[in-house]
Amino acid sequence: VQLQASGGGLVQAGGSLRLSCAASGSIFSIIAMTWYRQAPQKQREYVASITSGDSTDYADSVKGRFTVSRDTAKNTVYLQMNSLKPEDTAVYYCQVIYRTYGGTKSGWGQGTQVTVSS
Repeated sequence: VQLQASGGGLVQAGGSLRLSCAASGSIFSIIAMTWYRQAPQKQREYVASITSGDSTDYADSVKGRFTVSRDTAKNTVYLQMNSLKPEDTAVYYCQVIYRTYGGTKSGWGQGTQVTVSS
């Protein structure tokens, strides 16, 4: 399975970006798709997730500002990021948990850089 993340870039504080992560390959069904981020010299942290039942969850730091959604037909997850802050600067990664030949597996995208200037 391949995960292609896109949509990162440079934006001023208060601005918005929309990240996308498209999964392709031998996927029977997607169980959940999750966004993580990793700032320089920090550990990777959870941002948001969405399940096959469209249940969503967010880290406290992004609640009310970020919205996760998905397009089932395209096996794509989105992260709409509004009211961005400099502390949101990080490389954003998507993870997918899916059913395929041999059972349930997970995969990671390559990451997309988000830089928020003050």
